[in-house]
Amino acid sequence: MKTASDFLVDVPLLHYDDPVTRARKIMREDIFRELYVHDGQRKLLGYIDITDVLRVTATKSNVTIQGYIKEITPVSPDDPVQDVLVAIRENATDSVPVVDGQNTILGGVLLSELFPVVITTQKLRGCVGDCMSTDVITCTTDDTAQKIHNLMTESGFTAFPVVKKRRLVGMISRRDLLKDGRWRTATESSIPIEGIMTTPVMTVSPDDSAGDAAALMVKHDISRLPVVDGDRIVGIIDRHDILKVLG
Repeated sequence: MKTASDFLVDVPLLHYDDPVTRARKIMREDIFRELYVHDGQRKLLGYIDITDVLRVTATKSNVTIQGYIKEITPVSPDDPVQDVLVAIRENATDSVPVVDGQNTILGGVLLSELFPVVITTQKLRGCVGDCMSTDVITCTTDDTAQKIHNLMTESGFTAFPVVKKRRLVGMISRRDLLKDGRWRTATESSIPIEGIMTTPVMTVSPDDSAGDAAALMVKHDISRLPVVDGDRIVGIIDRHDILKVLG
């Protein structure tokens, strides 16, 4: 049986009195949605979330991350995969810290790394319509990269369907923005996302099985899928939705 130690990866750590600007720089330039906070001796104090940190827009600030730390339930290296999944689901995070018996941070387990194994070893129940979210935030091809970045900060979501004349034409994700990079400069932040977004769009229908949706996420290495009924977007399904229907 696989355990947390089989999926352990290094995750950037922050000291509790590090400035928010340092946390923001790491999160802007890397894949992590959460960063773990330690006490100076690598003892886990909690984590900070990208949504909170990116709301601090000042280029220079004396504000530390101390006021942004949230509690998180860690796992141990020997915990089975099922327990790791439960921790991720209950924390509502995209990762979970792994600690030893003295609460020393050893690293983390990312849901994105665990997900492909989970869907092949555990039964998924029901269809997409049973677990999808119907609260869908969309954007248009004319929206700017900076606007999408702000939308990600405000909503906490990291990818959005892109529509043009009410037709789904692409997906724009945090990964797309990081890969392009131009949005970080004042002169380029107004570029439209039409040239950055991912196409063609992978979609599922409400009647598709949750297992088929999960397999599509793994095959194309994506975290969210628009759910369509004909030409109409009726929902969105992500990895956390899939966790809800594990057997």
